[in-house]
Amino acid sequence: MEDLTAFLRLFGTLSDEDAALICDACRPRHYAKGEVITAAGALQRDLLFVHDGIQMSYHEHDGKLHVIAFTYPPSFSGVPESFLHQTPSPYTLQALTASHCSAIAREQLDGLFDRSQAIERIFRRTAETMLTGLLVRHRELQALSMEERFTAFAQRSPHLLRMVPHKYLASYLNIDPTNFSKLFNSVRI
Repeated sequence: MEDLTAFLRLFGTLSDEDAALICDACRPRHYAKGEVITAAGALQRDLLFVHDGIQMSYHEHDGKLHVIAFTYPPSFSGVPESFLHQTPSPYTLQALTASHCSAIAREQLDGLFDRSQAIERIFRRTAETMLTGLLVRHRELQALSMEERFTAFAQRSPHLLRMVPHKYLASYLNIDPTNFSKLFNSVRI
């Protein structure tokens, strides 16, 4: 759990007492490669902290898979709108590789927020960082060329180029798989 507390401390001051409260509320979760963590239509009851592995969230439309996000250590994982509002998930979260996570239920997290302003502040700051990342991604999808999107992604997450099937990366970047392959083989990172 040291990686969880170290991650949270990137966003603010976290006392040892508050760190212990968070760690005590977490339960270990293990997911096999390919296992669906949260199916579309199911409820995301727990926020996950990723210790090991890669997860992918995706939506299927007209028989085509649209990748929304990848999560990997150290980060949180889950379907945010389902977890935050406790409503059915609009898309699927799946383990791309064997994954080890710590899970905390929404009710327990709310209890920690009520108990400690520092915990609530840290989680708010992590949410702000995630929102900022989503806005950057949205801007890139709207404004950048396919080569610029590929290059920005490769500079930000080069390890995923080796660890995630390229068809999923192509979907995430909204690039045709054939064009993705050409970029992968020609663009210098």
